[in-house]
This record gives sequence, structure tokens and C-alpha cells, in this order.
Amino acid sequence: MMNRSSEADDHCSMSVNADVDMMVKEEIEVYDEPVLSQDVEISVKQEWECNQCDKSFPSNSHLIRHKRTHSGEEPYQCNQCDKPFSLKNNLIVHQRTHTGEKPYQCSQCDKSFSQNSDLIRHQWTHSAEKPYQCIQCDKSFSQNGNLIRHQRTHSGEKPYQCIQCDKAFSRKNHLKIHQMIHTGNKPFQCNQCDKAFSQKCDLTKHERTHTGEKPYQCNQCVKAFSQKRDLTKHQRIHTGEKPY
Repeated sequence: MMNRSSEADDHCSMSVNADVDMMVKEEIEVYDEPVLSQDVEISVKQEWECNQCDKSFPSNSHLIRHKRTHSGEEPYQCNQCDKPFSLKNNLIVHQRTHTGEKPYQCSQCDKSFSQNSDLIRHQWTHSAEKPYQCIQCDKSFSQNGNLIRHQRTHSGEKPYQCIQCDKAFSRKNHLKIHQMIHTGNKPFQCNQCDKAFSQKCDLTKHERTHTGEKPYQCNQCVKAFSQKRDLTKHQRIHTGEKPY
């Protein structure tokens, strides 16, 4: 009887111990899994670090794109012109200048745009919201960049310096236009004659000599002009203004 009871107790003890072992094993597995996952995640985050600066990235593809800012590599080339790009998305946006594709449509008017950022800027013209206020005058702007450019009219700051002469400009596009004086680049070609221009606005003015278009109408008589400056001069006849 004692032996059978002892064997039964031993068997019960072994069964309980086995259950406890199984529970402990399950607890260890459940406990260890997120810790292991967290360790792996941390090691991956630490792995994608730029060896030329202190920036780090969540994936190798992000790191590769970042490294092009150091190397100047531009692996994506337009198949319709020779312009290269460091990012594939920039190439896609550029190619729309050839195709004329404008996939971003304004929901409030019929205008469409090749870039989403241009659509966002345009939509502010509908909302009339101008949250960026100049602290030196009463002007306000829909975009912070426009406020920054405006503030330079107060400060006189000209951060864009020509590398070929000592001229400086308050706006980047003014510098680009100026640099064409040095390069002789005239990318805007008239399709009715052989004249070319460094600025699109100059081409537009020139094209009116072919079309006869006169979009500037005097509001006091029937005369119209192809250029705004000619309208301004004409209006002095009515006002009697003599600025010179």
C-alpha cells in the first residue's frame, strides 16, 4: 500500500512538475519574444548610419538616398533631355515638363498642377487665409517663404551671391536670371523667329510682336498696349503726372 501511494505521489509530483516546467517555458517564450524583437529593431536602427555625418536612417534605402547629397551622384537621367537627378521622384516630376501631365487637380476651379506642392500653394488663393504676418508692417502672407522674402525688403538682406561677380540678390530666382548674363544661356526660344531669351517673361513680350496681342487696356480711353510699362506712360496723359 505504501509503495503504491508513494508511486502515485511520485507520479502526481512528476505531473505537477511537468506542468510547472511547461508554464515556465511558455512564460519564458512569451517574455523573451518581444525583447528579442526589440533588440533586433534597435540594432537595425543603429546599423543604417552615415559614415560622413552624424545622421542615421530607419532603412538602407533611406541611407543610400542621403549619401547622394555627399557624393553628388545623380543616377536617374531623363530620356528626353540630358538632365540627371539624384532621386527617382524628382525625375518623374521633371518628365511632366515634357509630357504636360498635370495630375493634381484643384477641387474648387479647373486648374491642375504637375506637383502636389504647387496645388497646395494654389489652394490658399481660394481660402484667402494668410497666417504669416510681417512684424514691421501690416502685410500678411499665405506662405512662410513669401513672408521671409518680404522681410528682406525691410532688412536689405541679399543672401544669394553671384560666384562670378560681386552682385547679390534677395531672391534665388533673381540670381539665376542674373547668372545667364555670364553663361549666355537663353533657354526660351521663339517658335516664329530665331530670337531667344534668358527669361520667359521676355519671350512672352516678344511673342506679342508676332500676335499683335495688347492685353493692357487703358481704363480712361480705348487705347491698349502690349507692355505694361507703355500703359503706365500713357496713363500720365490723363493724370498729368510728370515723374521726371
